[in-house]
Amino acid sequence: MDIKQIQDLIRFVSKAGVSEVSIEQKDFKITVKTQQAQTIVNATIPSLPQATQAAAAPQQPQIATAVEHTPAPTDAPAAADVSKYLTIKSPMIGTFYRSSTPEKPSFVNVGDEIKSGTVLCIVEAMKLFNEIESEVSGRIVKVLVENASPVEFDQPLFLVEPM
Repeated sequence: MDIKQIQDLIRFVSKAGVSEVSIEQKDFKITVKTQQAQTIVNATIPSLPQATQAAAAPQQPQIATAVEHTPAPTDAPAAADVSKYLTIKSPMIGTFYRSSTPEKPSFVNVGDEIKSGTVLCIVEAMKLFNEIESEVSGRIVKVLVENASPVEFDQPLFLVEPM
């Protein structure tokens, strides 16, 4: 795992609202813990040469202070409008993608009719791409999440008008 991947992991953990994430590979272990507004990073890299460890060590405090906290978007419809719609929520923490690749069209768009089993999006978690399928039938009224943005467990993704 290189320094950029560690920085990306720290940003993801801080945005996702998770309190702790540990990753352990063959010769690498990293734990990222968040406590309110600060982030703590513990990394163990036994197989790297001494010169590489010395170069990586000074950057760790910079990583911890570079974490940004951005507020969640508040562009959801008014509460009265939402009551007649079904909300499809994220079943996991990860990164939301509307299509399988940037070149391909979105799985669903506003106005599309869906039925149970229709693939709505992909949520990528730890390099695994999980297709999220609809459990309801209806028409997509609103997409509540920007493409390629982090999502939390149980975060609303789509509003669906039941049919």
